[in-house]
Amino acid sequence: MMRSLWTAASGMRAQQTKVDTIANNLANVNTTGYKTQQASFKALLYQNLQSTSTNNAGELKPVAAEVGLGSRVSAITAEFSQGNLQATERAFDVALEGDGFFSIRTPNGEVQYTRDGTFNISPVPGGNMLCTADGHPVLDQNGNNIILPNTFVATDVNIDFEGGIGFPGADGNIVPLTNNGYEVKLGLYQFNNPTGLHKEGNNAFSVTPASGDPIAEEGNANLTPTKVIQFYTEGSNVDVADEMVNLIVAQRAYEMNSNAIQASDEMMQQANNLR
Repeated sequence: MMRSLWTAASGMRAQQTKVDTIANNLANVNTTGYKTQQASFKALLYQNLQSTSTNNAGELKPVAAEVGLGSRVSAITAEFSQGNLQATERAFDVALEGDGFFSIRTPNGEVQYTRDGTFNISPVPGGNMLCTADGHPVLDQNGNNIILPNTFVATDVNIDFEGGIGFPGADGNIVPLTNNGYEVKLGLYQFNNPTGLHKEGNNAFSVTPASGDPIAEEGNANLTPTKVIQFYTEGSNVDVADEMVNLIVAQRAYEMNSNAIQASDEMMQQANNLR
């Protein structure tokens, strides 16, 4: 009888994790660049009650008698589908349409990656640095900080579809921003397995062996280029309707497992009352 109690308890723990995942998705429904997560499950060990044998007539039984010992969470994976583009009026808001990620540098020097293109500028010696809302530098295609001149006007900043940054010249044409002789572009990177990225919080991801090394889009003809769209941000790809349906399913599964525990408890109570 104890087997059923622990089996149902494992199911309740698994469904609680699923509810936690759904709650996190719903909490981030308005988070820029957020990618919805899904909990996956797998069965625990099976206990062999009767091995494959023969019946009284000597005929071979086709299957053994095995009973499972519950379930547990096997993985919580992110779904990197495209989120809806949301128009803004800020020149430093940029959205990505494709598989690319922006690269940023944290205070400890680690390079991380994000889909959140809500950028700002921060005064630094010699100009103004393009940074995230947390103040982390946004990197160009060569891994350097992007420094804008002190003389620029924010509303005049132009970011083209390839991530190139420029300003209107005297003749009205766009003059590219340069650094040590090269034209500065937003650093865009792709991954063979983005699901393997480690979630760092603050809309950032870090590289893991499962994700593979970042692949720079700049100069790589084997990758489909990511389109950079200024005056837009990428919204969350959470589908509220789907999440609510999943929440109901998880709640019902949790309830059924709790009912199984209650039924096992009542059966044990009856067995204890036998005289």
